[in-house]
Amino acid sequence: MILFFAFVLLIYLLGNYYVFARGQQALPQGSGIKTIYGLVFWFLAASFVAGRLTENVSPGILSDVLVWTGSFWLAIILYFFLAVLLIDIIRISARVLPVSMEASWIFGNKARVYIMAGIIPAVLLIVAGGFINSRYPVVRNIEINIGAKVGFNKRPVNAVLLSDIHLGTIVGKRHLERIADRVMQLEPDIIFLAGDILDEDVEPVIRRDIGEALIRMKAPLGVYAVMGNHEYIGGASRAARYLKDHGIILLRDSVVLIEDLFYLIGREDRDKKRFGGEQRKPLASILEKTDQEYPVIVIDHQPYSPEEAAMAGADLQLSGHTHHGQLWPLNYITRAIYPVSHGYGRINGMHLYVSAGVGTWGPPVRIGNRPEIVHIDISIGK
Repeated sequence: MILFFAFVLLIYLLGNYYVFARGQQALPQGSGIKTIYGLVFWFLAASFVAGRLTENVSPGILSDVLVWTGSFWLAIILYFFLAVLLIDIIRISARVLPVSMEASWIFGNKARVYIMAGIIPAVLLIVAGGFINSRYPVVRNIEINIGAKVGFNKRPVNAVLLSDIHLGTIVGKRHLERIADRVMQLEPDIIFLAGDILDEDVEPVIRRDIGEALIRMKAPLGVYAVMGNHEYIGGASRAARYLKDHGIILLRDSVVLIEDLFYLIGREDRDKKRFGGEQRKPLASILEKTDQEYPVIVIDHQPYSPEEAAMAGADLQLSGHTHHGQLWPLNYITRAIYPVSHGYGRINGMHLYVSAGVGTWGPPVRIGNRPEIVHIDISIGK
């Protein structure tokens, strides 16, 4: 875990330094503004990590300000990095390829100042738009027929799937209340929470009494959840206790028969070993407790290997985790990693839906995708 976070921090620092160095080159030599630029830049770059550390030691207004500032900076620095990289590619291409005298202006000091002056407002506008987008989830309506099996109730089920809420300093009580109100307008029979309900440390959630908004979400057949990797990062036992205390039925490598309709299996997160030191159970061993005549729905936070669920006989897998990249163009990375990065798919005959999530991690920003509440009409039978 230490190596993982050290590697992420190294990449983050290198990306910041690359943008910082290019910004320094654009400023006039010998200007006092370079000092101010350096101080402001590295304060912003350090604010997210400083905020998280402060939040663990002494949560309050200071930690909130640092976390919010640093969270926005994570999105801002990504688009600064992409913009500067694009400019460097253009400049390298212009040096290699023959260009006219008129085009050579891009190598001058004035051009650097003009480009920098154009990039800053453009990036800020993009991030501001992404913030607005992140606060207004869309309702996705899908229909899934999970097949006919004999000898049990076959009525349709009106379900809602939420994933990756990331409750904490950024996604707080008022935002969750708005999400809960929209969920309840759909009048679900059952609610599925596919992990990363909490951001990391549960302390900010307790301090703001965010769980009171969790209780707003009710369904006749129950509200069922699984653990995500962020529940493990923040402490699995405290996260589990908090969720159970606020009306959530937590499935941890366990199975329950829902109203003689279908079996619901909730898997531990695949990062349980990394953060908790223990392997999760094989899905086949959990399925040993089920009657094969019933349909099986699996909730697994990370959609890494849906083939396992398909081979074990599951009819439907519900997942999240990917955020569909959250910030364009990171969706191309998630598409390369997962069989389905977002939306509906079929894996060896099994239905799979991967939610882009309803909350955000890090930046309270979504660009290139929408936060979503997934409204699923599950038909059992032909």
